[in-house]
Amino acid sequence: MGPLSEFLKRVLSDFDTTHRDSAAALTGVEVKELENIFALLLLGSFIGLPSPPSFLAVELLPFMERELKVLNRRAQDAGDMLAEMAGTIGID
Repeated sequence: MGPLSEFLKRVLSDFDTTHRDSAAALTGVEVKELENIFALLLLGSFIGLPSPPSFLAVELLPFMERELKVLNRRAQDAGDMLAEMAGTIGID
């Protein structure tokens, strides 16, 4: 095997590693979004969405500690989107 084949193997290996890392990161983001959606489905009555029967939500509540923390963190991190849009187009 010559230096060209070794170079091609290294390039393909790096390409494979990069794509695997990208897929793993995308999967992590998707998991976070699905957790947020799950919490919103169970606690949707707070924002006006139809909610599941209350006995079901109450039974699942002890298992939702992490989801509630994620929901709370997202609410704290969320900015005022209307203000951002108004600032972008120059409305003061």
